[in-house]
Amino acid sequence: MRPLWGFPKSNENSSSNLFTLAVGIKQRDIVDEMVKKFLSSNFTVMLFHYDGVVDEWKDYKWNDHVIHVSAHNQTKWWFAKRFLHPDIVAEYNYIFLWDEDLGVENFDPEKYVSIVKSKGLEISQPALDTNQSEIHQQITARMRKSIVHRRTFKPGICHGNSTAPPCTGWVEMMAPVFSRAAWRCVWYMIQNDLIHAWGLDYQLGYCAQGDRIKNIGVVDAEYIVHYGHPTLGGTDENKESSHSNKSDRRLEDPSHSNKKDPRLKVRRQSFVEFKIFQKRWQKAEKEDKCWRDPYKQAEKQSLPSFHLTPRVV
Repeated sequence: MRPLWGFPKSNENSSSNLFTLAVGIKQRDIVDEMVKKFLSSNFTVMLFHYDGVVDEWKDYKWNDHVIHVSAHNQTKWWFAKRFLHPDIVAEYNYIFLWDEDLGVENFDPEKYVSIVKSKGLEISQPALDTNQSEIHQQITARMRKSIVHRRTFKPGICHGNSTAPPCTGWVEMMAPVFSRAAWRCVWYMIQNDLIHAWGLDYQLGYCAQGDRIKNIGVVDAEYIVHYGHPTLGGTDENKESSHSNKSDRRLEDPSHSNKKDPRLKVRRQSFVEFKIFQKRWQKAEKEDKCWRDPYKQAEKQSLPSFHLTPRVV
């Protein structure tokens, strides 16, 4: 943001990194924690209001210091495609594109950026605390004695020679962090008419500005918690305002699962869009006679079953 008259007094304290977050008012407490932490680390903060609620955030002192964009029932990828064009965010070194259900008690944005720079990571994410996180993939689980890791091992799927996602060169999509150059590539991958961006996590390696095995990684030293709160399409009553635990979920009324859940339509649409994305990718491969896929052989060597279906939460 810029003043209506004159120019900024000094560029010494100008933000060099951008934190964007898809938010709904029901997760206000978690969002408040994240926004305060990133603002105190001199980030520019942009909130994407997917529930159309904006005025209710005015109670927070930081409200006038962040950028608000509102559109009802849209995903962060829909917002990103329209408001985070690479030329618009070109002044930022790193772009954080996060979900709202993340705990940042053990996360320091400045230290994270310092680690990412030192390790040469073009695409990254904080590791997940598996003791508290509801949902995580094996590669994103925190390794306690590590600063950064770039691969995982799983008998039958991920072995020492694995070079394909999700064994290496892969991050989840709830908390990705992109360098300026990587974001310019990823932005063009996001389909303007598809809102869920399913499939992107397996294609991010093409935007790694080099070897995805080296330039994509998970930062263990600065880690977060993924609470797994449902958002778009309805909110589970048991998760609206508190950090639920797995034991509570086991004790829920068995009939609860039989109730109509509007999120089923969201999941169904996600699957449909994933298939559309796959077909477009395959079509582009066939039409571009000059392009050679650097990862084709690696994909054939390591193709886990869940590579063929969207990761639905």
